[in-house]
Amino acid sequence: MIVGFTSGAFDMFHVGHLNLIKNARSQCDYLIVGVNTDELIAEYKYKRVIVPLKERLEIVEAVKYVDEVIPVDTLDKEIIWNKKNFNMLFIGSDWKGRERWNRTEMIMNTYGVKVVYLPYT
Repeated sequence: MIVGFTSGAFDMFHVGHLNLIKNARSQCDYLIVGVNTDELIAEYKYKRVIVPLKERLEIVEAVKYVDEVIPVDTLDKEIIWNKKNFNMLFIGSDWKGRERWNRTEMIMNTYGVKVVYLPYT
């Protein structure tokens, strides 16, 4: 069974979020979606969320392509992998080539995890 993982803020959920989740699910048997905590979003986006975490978790959980939803309080995918052991990591193509994602790819490759950049919509 191929387990996929993606994560994001999913604040003000829109069709781009839906496309990311739908495309990710089409490439795996089981999709885990991490929803970033309010505190994590403030750390890396320097913004406060509009929709609180509890509601964002409910919204993402209601999407039919999602098999499991977890709150995420770190950008470190290795920490998440140690808890969930996914085979594929999905991210929007707008992140491709950025230093953090180049490092993430190298680390994930050591675990046999394929990093897939999905079209940004």
